[in-house]
Amino acid sequence: MKNYLSIADIDALPNWIKEARLLKKKPNAYKALGSNKTIGLLFFNNSLRTRLSTQKAAMNLGMEVMVMNFGNEGWALEYGDGTIMDQGTSEHIKEAAQVISQYCDIIAIRAFASLTDKVIDEAEEVLNGFKQYASVPIVNMESSTGHPLQALADAITLAEHNTKERPKVVLSWAPHPKALPHAVANSFVQMMQLQDADFVITHPEGYELDPNITKDTPIEYDQKKAFENADFVYAKNWSSYSHYGMVLNQDTDWMITKDKLGDAKFMHCLPVRRNVIVEDSVLDSEQSLVIEEANNRTYAAQLVLKKILEDLE
Repeated sequence: MKNYLSIADIDALPNWIKEARLLKKKPNAYKALGSNKTIGLLFFNNSLRTRLSTQKAAMNLGMEVMVMNFGNEGWALEYGDGTIMDQGTSEHIKEAAQVISQYCDIIAIRAFASLTDKVIDEAEEVLNGFKQYASVPIVNMESSTGHPLQALADAITLAEHNTKERPKVVLSWAPHPKALPHAVANSFVQMMQLQDADFVITHPEGYELDPNITKDTPIEYDQKKAFENADFVYAKNWSSYSHYGMVLNQDTDWMITKDKLGDAKFMHCLPVRRNVIVEDSVLDSEQSLVIEEANNRTYAAQLVLKKILEDLE
């Protein structure tokens, strides 16, 4: 496997889940695989779980880890061809990617959507720029349109807690005071489309995700109806896609409550705003899987890095 950029890079999700769960039992079993190998973690946005879990995953495989925060440590990068760089950018992606490739065997990148220009965000300038000009494998630690490491961790978590042949899983929009990107929701949808499950998306009208991603996945605008007989409820806020980046609705009635949840398990990628996205009684209950999801971030990242390292041998 050359790169891990999206859920589409998973060739057989059930096999990946099985292998990740085996890694979880023996996280240091492949310590020699990453010996004398270095991963560079490049952050264009803040991170807690992604940074620490990916670093832990690399360490479990015996890799050396270098971390750089471009927000306050690196030069501002230029991505366009033929650009006259007489303004704010100091270095072009062409040189930066090639230089970093000399220092690292794998490059992992985190770069959020701006939510101001749909065309630029969907072009994935940072991720695709490194893919084009780097000479080593690239891992997506969350980009403008996807978060495939989180979705893989979610798939592992679902497998660990599912007791049914075909569970009902609901992705629910929830209110948030800020405009948030679509990346987590997009990758969760793509991951669920690979599962044998009764999968439903629920959100207020106007919050439809990219139809090229949701495809024929059922959408229910009545949250209560969507939650009927649910086994898992995955909550996430995202801004409008059609009115790109806008907050159209802050209806507090969409917050996840204990009454709404019923017997379902609760999932969220974190960080989560308590009593905005979800009430305390859900997060602090045994129905909440959010801490286990965060733990599985390590093994999702470790599986991806393991596959890439094996391909480098």
